[in-house]
Amino acid sequence: MSTEGGALAGVRVLDLSRVLAGPLCTQMLADHGAEVLKVEPPGGDETRGWGPPFIQEGTSAYFTGLNRNKRNVVLDLHSELGREAIRRLLGEADVLVENFKAGTLAKWGFDDEYLAAHCPRLIHARITGFGVDGPMGGAPGYDAVLQAYGGLMSINGEPDGGPLRVGVPMVDMVTGIFAFSGILLALNERHASGRGQLVDCALLDTAVAMLHPHTATWFADGTVPARSGSAHPTIAPYDTFSCSDGPIFLAVGNDRQFRELVGVLGRPDLAEDSRFETNAGRVVQRDELRAILEPIVCGWGREDLGKALLARGVPAGPVHDVRETLTDPQVLHRDMVVRLEGYTGVGIPVKLRRTPGSVRTPPRGAGADTAEVLRELGFSETQIDPQ
Repeated sequence: MSTEGGALAGVRVLDLSRVLAGPLCTQMLADHGAEVLKVEPPGGDETRGWGPPFIQEGTSAYFTGLNRNKRNVVLDLHSELGREAIRRLLGEADVLVENFKAGTLAKWGFDDEYLAAHCPRLIHARITGFGVDGPMGGAPGYDAVLQAYGGLMSINGEPDGGPLRVGVPMVDMVTGIFAFSGILLALNERHASGRGQLVDCALLDTAVAMLHPHTATWFADGTVPARSGSAHPTIAPYDTFSCSDGPIFLAVGNDRQFRELVGVLGRPDLAEDSRFETNAGRVVQRDELRAILEPIVCGWGREDLGKALLARGVPAGPVHDVRETLTDPQVLHRDMVVRLEGYTGVGIPVKLRRTPGSVRTPPRGAGADTAEVLRELGFSETQIDPQ
């Protein structure tokens, strides 16, 4: 991968965020060339302690997945030196990313009026749980809380089971991606106006935005969606089936694909059956169709069936575990596993041909660059190290 330039080369980002959404956003900016400075409090980003496993003492694997390509300083923003350092850093920054509780920045003297007066070109990306105003404004929220509050848990799980948290922190991660997108929009608009603006991202907004197609269904007829396991509410067969050596997912999105599926399975007659000729019929008769397909699919190996269906244009694939995914030849071919100086992480999903992103430095220890950055900001050695 390239180690020079990047689409965001020259963009300076002050990262005051912690946990997941903010750090993921700033890591994406850094992967594409932005100069990102992560500021941690004296106690550190709390995810440094979210283990085991730990990569080294005081640094969890969780933390390392979100904080590569960044310089790192530790500042106490309750101290005058810490706040003065932030003032100087804001003066140099193009982008500020933070996920403080509402009112925290203002308490330290960095309210909207200060930013507008002293940093008119600054793009301020604010990430909160519920937003800063309204009935729930200012309330704290982690990913799982918003999965619950925002309706995602209600439609995730088996029909005869209870609401289930999605197994990865999807709300946090997509909020980070939305913040990344919003920052790029604001940077583009700044070329015309010369002015920065607020990029306001809330986990609640993300959770609601991720409810498609269930929101569209409710808007259309008032139906409150029910849990359907791994099945799709409006497409069939679109579900997990058991092969002889493990599960496979069949994603049959149209009638042509259904004809190809039953052809591969040796039951072409099913495509002419009036019950299953159309997707609407298959959705209504999904249980009856599943009862026919299950014993046939069970006679196949999952890899063999997946390849046979893909060759006929039917989306399907074995259900891999994390180890199988991270060692899969296509995943490796796509550079989605990267290694650097003892660091191993997930690769860069947005691939640009002329200005590709790159992994240049592994996650830094807490405060590894504090002295150097403070010197660059003009602080004296006595201020840097009062001892």
